[in-house]
Amino acid sequence: MPGKQPNLFAFNDIDALAPALRSYIIACQNSGLTRHDVFKVAVSGGSLPNTLAEALLAEPKSEEDVIKFDKWELFFADERAVPLDHEDSNYALVKKELLDKIPASMGQPIVHPIDAEYLNDTQELADQYEKKLVGSFAKGDSVKLPIFDLLLLGSGPDGHTCSLFPGHPLLRETDAWVAPIEDSPKPPPRRITLTLPVVTHAVRIAFVATGAAKKEIMKEIFEVGNGLPCALVNEAAGDRCSWFTDNAAVEGVQFPRRSFL
Repeated sequence: MPGKQPNLFAFNDIDALAPALRSYIIACQNSGLTRHDVFKVAVSGGSLPNTLAEALLAEPKSEEDVIKFDKWELFFADERAVPLDHEDSNYALVKKELLDKIPASMGQPIVHPIDAEYLNDTQELADQYEKKLVGSFAKGDSVKLPIFDLLLLGSGPDGHTCSLFPGHPLLRETDAWVAPIEDSPKPPPRRITLTLPVVTHAVRIAFVATGAAKKEIMKEIFEVGNGLPCALVNEAAGDRCSWFTDNAAVEGVQFPRRSFL
């Protein structure tokens, strides 16, 4: 693997993982606030929002251990072409698991869901979401790619992340920031997703992967690569990429773990 390797952190269980993930996110948050007084983060769905809620809604343990939601600008790394209240919607999942549970005292993030007016046209849906990114990241300037302070992602059992699937032509997209997909191998088939160049240009990328069901694909991601989307992110981002896993997910994986300090 060229350059520096990604960081692999393994914990006994989710209760040990969550505080470490919180500390990591706070460090990314504070760096973002130092750079531009806002924390621009994108999240995916799956089991991630539940883990984020456990990490982010915990009681602060010190004056430095503070989540400043009122400084967050929250985007979605991918989204399904369904209404915002649909059970397949990543927005609905994040809202239910995390956003609706944020106490008023912690402030509220600015949230950027898809525009449900364009659900019947995934290309237009992607174009409209890209316009939201341009409005936030470009602000009149010409920038080649948006640079998120942090991406919070998961890994599917096939090694996909966002809605970037193994062997899919979308992995070769180099111009668009947000792209449509009509033939997702995992339902629902119609979606939009951040493209691989956007994902790999984030300041920091954190994957959360837990459970014994993940260990075979984790072996492939870390030992073989094989063009899997998660492996492509590892290769391009190097040590800007960190994995938060439980021991069950990386049992037998031949890749050096790092201790989380």
